[in-house]
Amino acid sequence: MSVAKTRQQLKEIFTRLLDCHGPLNWWPAETPFEVCVGAILTQNTAWTNVERAIAALKAADLLSPQGLRDCETHRLAELIRPAGYYNVKSRRLKDFVEWLFVHHGGSLERMFAGEWRELRTDLLAVRGIGPETGDSILLYAGQKPTFVVDAYTRRLFHRLGLLPEKSGYDETRGLFMDNLPPDVSLFNEYHALIVEQCKRFCRTRPRCHGCPLGERCCCNHP
Repeated sequence: MSVAKTRQQLKEIFTRLLDCHGPLNWWPAETPFEVCVGAILTQNTAWTNVERAIAALKAADLLSPQGLRDCETHRLAELIRPAGYYNVKSRRLKDFVEWLFVHHGGSLERMFAGEWRELRTDLLAVRGIGPETGDSILLYAGQKPTFVVDAYTRRLFHRLGLLPEKSGYDETRGLFMDNLPPDVSLFNEYHALIVEQCKRFCRTRPRCHGCPLGERCCCNHP
């Protein structure tokens, strides 16, 4: 498939999803630091559980780099218990804020001031921060033009014939990074629309009736 055709298809898919679902205005957070915490907590759990954990941190007045740094690990684990894997995630939050203080004086503003590709490499070296979490922090907290990939993205775009079934993170991310303009707003909205599309229609067992992508999807062409 030509580059021009791939780019056109990606734009058409975005337009159809936006027409169907409307603007989604992600990420649901009050501050960039809340985005970072949410990105770590949302690993392997539903967002509703993350919201409960974040509410507990806010109620304890700990939702800040200094607050998490000073909080004892066992107490932090109890506060974020609703997010699941709370012992693991408490250590991951601790590792992230410790790295933030060591390398950027505890300041997200300072962290995001540098070249974002270099920052991405540094973030991925922090224990517990994988590509999806790192890209979520960069895009949603730092407003950097990197595309976030998840299982929904791979499922949907395989069914649309634009990715092989076993595509990895980098290959999937490259589909968007290489064929769309580096636009933060576009990347933000596109990823949110993909998630909404897969929750409503492109499930593991797809619900094709009313799907805005209709004839494009291989589910309709057995």
